Formats: sequence, C-alpha cells, structure tokens
Amino acid sequence: MNGSDVELEIGGMTCASCATRVERRLNRIPGVEASVNYATEKAHVRSVAGTDLDSLIAAVEAAGYTAALPAPVIDSNAAPTTVPGDTDLLRQRLTISTALTVPVLLLSMIPVLQFTNWQWLALTLAAPVAVWGAWPFHRAAFTNARHGAASMDTLISVGVLAAFGWSLDALFLGTAGMPGMHMSFALTSQLGTGSGDQDIYLEVATAVTVFILAGRYIEARAKRESGAALRALLELGSKDATLLKNGTETTVPVSALIPGDIFIVGPGEKIATDGLVTEGASAVDMSMLTGESVPVEVSAGSRVVGATMNVGGRLTVEVTRVGADTELARLGRLVEQAQTGKAEVQRLADRVSAVFVPIVIGLALATLAIWLLIGATPETAFTAAVATLIIACPCALGLATPTALLVGTGRGSQLGILIRGPQILEQTRRVDTIVLDKTGTITTGQMRMSALHAVPGQNETELLRFAATAENGSEHPVAHAVVAAAISSGHELSTAEAFLSHQGFGVQAVVDGHLVLVGRASWLRTEWNVLVPDELSAAIGAGEADGKTAVTVAWDGQARGVILVGDSIKNSSAKAIADFRNLGLMPVLLTGDNEGAARAIGSQVGVNDVRAGITPQGKLDAIRELQAQGHVVAMVGDGVNDAAALAAADLGIAMGTGTDAAIAASDITVMSGDLLVVGDAIRLARRTLGTIKGNLFWALVYNVAAIPIAMLGLLNPLFAGAAMALSSVFVVTNSLRLRRFHGHRPERPAQNVAVTSGPEWTPSHNASHAPRGV
Repeated sequence: MNGSDVELEIGGMTCASCATRVERRLNRIPGVEASVNYATEKAHVRSVAGTDLDSLIAAVEAAGYTAALPAPVIDSNAAPTTVPGDTDLLRQRLTISTALTVPVLLLSMIPVLQFTNWQWLALTLAAPVAVWGAWPFHRAAFTNARHGAASMDTLISVGVLAAFGWSLDALFLGTAGMPGMHMSFALTSQLGTGSGDQDIYLEVATAVTVFILAGRYIEARAKRESGAALRALLELGSKDATLLKNGTETTVPVSALIPGDIFIVGPGEKIATDGLVTEGASAVDMSMLTGESVPVEVSAGSRVVGATMNVGGRLTVEVTRVGADTELARLGRLVEQAQTGKAEVQRLADRVSAVFVPIVIGLALATLAIWLLIGATPETAFTAAVATLIIACPCALGLATPTALLVGTGRGSQLGILIRGPQILEQTRRVDTIVLDKTGTITTGQMRMSALHAVPGQNETELLRFAATAENGSEHPVAHAVVAAAISSGHELSTAEAFLSHQGFGVQAVVDGHLVLVGRASWLRTEWNVLVPDELSAAIGAGEADGKTAVTVAWDGQARGVILVGDSIKNSSAKAIADFRNLGLMPVLLTGDNEGAARAIGSQVGVNDVRAGITPQGKLDAIRELQAQGHVVAMVGDGVNDAAALAAADLGIAMGTGTDAAIAASDITVMSGDLLVVGDAIRLARRTLGTIKGNLFWALVYNVAAIPIAMLGLLNPLFAGAAMALSSVFVVTNSLRLRRFHGHRPERPAQNVAVTSGPEWTPSHNASHAPRGV
C-alpha cells in the first residue's frame, strides 16, 4: 500500500472488547491509524507509504482474529444479499440448546416434577448445552487467553463452566447425586441457607447459554436489518444493458460497458450506468438518489445516473462513468464510511470496555471471598460470584454507537441525505448559525435573461453576441443564462481568445479583436476605468430594486449596455428557513449579488442578516468572523465558489444538485437540492446522536446498577443471564426506531440550465440584476 486508506473485513469478533483489541493491535504498527467497528465487522485503516496489506492482516491474526479485503462495493452480477451462514448456524445452535434447556429448567425449578434420580436426566440434557451450545463462548475465551486477553465471552464462558463444574462436583463427589435429592428455586441467594454442596446449577449453565445465544441471534438479525438500507442501495444497479454498436442492439452485462459506449434505455427500464443523453426525451424517477417522488424531465444534453428508472420515452445514452466511479458506487462508499467511523462518545465506551472485563473478574473473585469470609455457605458465595460475572458483560456498550449509525445513515440514504461520518453528529448538536448561499440554494439557480439595455447607438444584437461569446468560458449560472439567451435568439458564437475569469467580479476575453469585459459595474469602474453612463446606472438600479442581477458589458474601454438576469426562489425556501429557526439556528444569507437583489430575496424568505457583494474569499472570511464571535456555523452551498466556506464551516452542507467540489468539501450532502431537506438532515443527525447517547446511558446504568445487586446476592444467575442478553437487544431495537424517521417531502430539484435553450426576452423589459461571481 502506498499511503492510502484500506478497509478490512474482520472475522471472529464477538464483542466490543474484541474490536478494541484488534484496533489496538493495528495501531501499534508505525504509521497506521485504524478504527474497528464491531457492528459492521470492518476495520478502516489509514496508513503511510511502506505499510503493506500482509502486515495489517498479520497483525489482526496475531490478535486471534481473521482479516481480508471486502468484496467490491458494486458488483452488477452479484446475487442479492442473503442471510449469512454464521447466522444460520447460530439459529441452529439456539434451537437445539433451547429444546434441551426447557426440561432442565422445569425439573430444577418445580419440586413436584423432581422424580427419583431426576438430576441425572438433567445432567444428560444439560451437558450438550454447556459444552456444545456454549462452545462459541468457550472457543473465544480460549483464543483470548492464548493472547493474554479477556473479553465478554470470557465472562460468559467462566460463568457457564463454573456453574456446570460445580454441578459435576456436587453430583459425582458430593451428595447431590443420591436418590431422592430435591432442590427448590429462589430469586436470590440467602445467607446461611443451603446444604453445602447439595444444590446443583445445571439450570444456570443451560439457561444462561440459551439467553446469551438468543441475544446474539436477535442482535445479529437486528444488525443485518440496520444495514438493510445500504444493501438495498447497492443492489439497485442494473445487471444488463442494451448496447448500441454499428446500428445493432445487443444485450451485454453492465460490467462490460466502458466510457464512450452508447446504450439504449427503454420505457420502464433502469438506466444501466452514469451517462449523457444523446437522443430522446423522457422522465426519470430519481427517488433512489434524491428521495423525491416527482420524475425529472431529461433530454439531449442531460446527465443521467445509473440505477434510476426511465418512466417515459426511449433514451440513447453515452456512458460517462462505470463501476466504482458511478454515482451509485460513490453513494455506497459514503454511507459505508459513515457507518465505520466512531463518534467521540463511543471512544469513551471503548476505553471502558477495554478494562471492564478484568475488573469484573476481580469483582467476582472479591464477591466469592467476601461472602465466604462473612460466613455464607459456599453455594451462596458461588451464586453471587457467578451472577456478578454474567450480569456485568458490557456487550450493549459495544453496540450502542454502531447500530445507531447503521440505521441512521441508512435511513438518511433512503431520504437522499448523506452523512459522512459519526464525528459530524456532534457538530449538528452544537450548531447555532446556518449560513446560506443564494443561487442554487435558496433560489432555483435557473438564471434567465429578462432584459437588455444598450446605450444609444449600440446594436443590441452585437451587444448580446459579444457578451455571450465572452461568457461562454464561464461556469457561472449568470453566464449560462446569457449564453442560452444568445443561442435561443439564433446567434452563432465565435471563439473567444485570452479568456480570464475574475471570480466574484466578472470575465474578460478577446472577441473579434476587441477586449470585452462583462461583470459588475463597480468592477469596471475601479479596475478598468470604464465610465458607466447615467442611463445604464439607472437601469442597474431599477433592476436591483426588482431583485435582478445586472451585468455591465463593455469593450474598447466603453460601457455598451447592461444585461439583466433573474432567478426564482424555490417554493420550499421560506418554509425551510422558518424550520431552521425552530431548530434554534440563526439564518445568514451570503451572496455575491448586489445589495438590492440580496435584500429582496432575504425579505421574501425571512432572512434578516443579509450580506451582499460577497466574493468566495469574502464567504470564507464571513464564516471565520462568525466563528470568532463564538458561533458554531453550518454552511449550505452548491457551487465551486462555496467550497472553501463549506470546508471552513463547523458543518458543511452541500446541495447534491451542485458541483462536485462543493460536495467533496461538505460534511452532509442533500441529494435533492431541496432546502427543506437540510432541516431534515440536521434533525436526523441530531436524533441519531441522541439515540447513541441514550443507548450508552442505559448500557452504563444497567452495568453500574446491576453489578452491586449481583454482588449482594440479590440476583439469581439465571436472571442475570436474561438481563444481560436483554440489555443488548434493547440497544439494538432502540436504534432500529430510527427507521421510522420521516422528513419533509422534497420539492422537485432544480435542473441545470442547458445552453441549447433560453427564455424569451425583449429589449423593452425594464429589469436589472448584479452578478454573483460571474
């Protein structure tokens, strides 16, 4: 490996202590940072150059476990996920053990059923359970002991073997094997009661085994259910594609496609892989990607994503990305990365689990000694010690975080919300300010030219052609609107020379031998000494007052006209901002637009703190200024010019309809581009964190409260085993409640403005607008 991240599947882990031990062993390797997740049974390893894969695997095996590279995230020919074989074996072991344990329990707890020599029948039934049924615990305990370690399985194994061994001693060497032996059942141990070695504990050895096996089985099923959303996401991909080559259509596996291939998508078919529509028009159901239910119209020039459903006409698509590079694969990796990390609260639980087992063994031995010293019978002391061993297993601590993360991030992926990792959850709890970009975030980003004002004597056709040719090299929505308007008016754009973008201000280019400038009037005045006539200044002022963006066009040192471009507010923006306030977030609007346009947008959506004329560097400075004032800041944006601010914010939230740079710099991605879903993302993240903390609280309270009760002899080992198993089941089922999280129904996402079409406009329209990073 050459300084990269690698993920390993870890085998043999049975509890959080196992995960901690593997993690420690990996982190001992110089230059390696590892995080091991018990719930997903995976290790995420970040290493420096020179660390080879074999060294990592050897380190895991040295700790007593197995390691291997996982199967590819996306395999278009893979069969659907099935129930793992280990779970089937666990169910078989549980079923047989339960069938053998029930008679042992009845015979041991109900004196009237205790016929002559009943205890030998009980031993015959109990022996397979205590040995074979509990074998996974014995094997894990032995493996750990060989490596000088102990785990939750150690506690269970010692408890079961102690109860079974005591019973064997009482039956073969004591008086418990005599005909006519009877035994009663009590919820607690009583000081001074009993008859030496008369009582046996076969029901404890068997019932504890069954309870723990049942807990493990329910836990395994619940963990599988908690990861169902991710598996469902990864299984959405199409298996076959209709390849079009030399006019002939053939069916091929999706894995055979390469970039540049052309494939056909018929009505009702899945789109095979990411691509660009070259022919046809249709509607595509994007719900698997964005969570929104309204199909999106596509036509020639539109980008489509693999695994989405074509619900309309026939499409011809050119392949742009395949395999691990597709959007579906990227989403799968993001969700998996989020599920394999650890929140800070879980790291505390891991530290507790690492030292918990030795402490519990010490407490059990101390319990045994103290009871004997104060004059209790050996069986009373033994009962209290075994109960202490069994009740103390902190399995629930190890499940508290990963199960909640599995369910929360999985549910988020179904709603079009991608949370990058557990560290993000802590940030959402503390955020008090949310900074919003305007174009593409609050507004649709579908900029349209609404008016054109030329100075007297200037030909409007020439004005628009020069401006569009200069803007053709820009990726900004305002530039797209100008270019689209020119093309829709029938202009053929020549090739600009010496194009240069001044981010946040405008562009310059040489068109037909003229140096053309398109941008803010203030930029033209201060940087280029261009005089803007009064009539153009008046048009700019009127347009800005009407909430439009105005770009001034100049060449050869003279202002030639003003182009007015407008945007529309998303239907959900005002409601979303009200939702932010309900979440305790103060909204701030940052935009490169002019003051008038920015204030107009702010007043319509309910934002009072509006900061206009902000450059990309200015956005970054604004974030830092708010942070310096003590605010914890979330930033919502969608453009390349938002990337720095998204990265600097305490919580970066990118619109999935935006640029890759913005998404890469963010902590949370909202695939639908709907601002209402941003509130859902914060709410889901907070609820997931709340579930984690609730899980940890109850797991810790359970152990803290239960251990003293067991040590005082107030808890029968039988009920200790049941309580320990139920604590793990509680944590997992509590996490599964996150599957019921429901957000707002997202609005239809904004579509990118195609340069092949544009709005109708007339020179008589009197509107204006200033550029936002043209």
